[in-house]
Amino acid sequence: MTDRDKSILALRPDILGEIHPQSSSEEIFQNRTLRPVLKFQNDLFVEAFINYANKQKKQFYTLTTDRKLQYIENAIHRDIKFRNVLKGMVIGNFTIDEFTEYTQNSSNINKRMMNLLIERLKDQVQILNGVEAI
Repeated sequence: MTDRDKSILALRPDILGEIHPQSSSEEIFQNRTLRPVLKFQNDLFVEAFINYANKQKKQFYTLTTDRKLQYIENAIHRDIKFRNVLKGMVIGNFTIDEFTEYTQNSSNINKRMMNLLIERLKDQVQILNGVEAI
């Protein structure tokens, strides 16, 4: 294991979610890698979304809570450029072994990654409400 890998792993919170013998490889990767990385990068994701909302004419801040939740989902699903930036924030925190595992099944892992990130941002919609840049 390289020094980079050791440093990355040392920064992460503990494993989130349970890993069972019957867990799929994707579920294991989700709980062992994706959840800790998403938790570690949470503040950066919030700031990235605030920046995104501000660049989109700040319409996010005028929406009802239900519409804000839909806006978050649409932003990540439909704006490929924004989604790729978020994906890069996650992948950049993988170890070499995790990256190798990711590349073997990137499509399914990307779906899990984006769904977890959407839920994470939705859970923080109240934080996103009052942070509009002037």
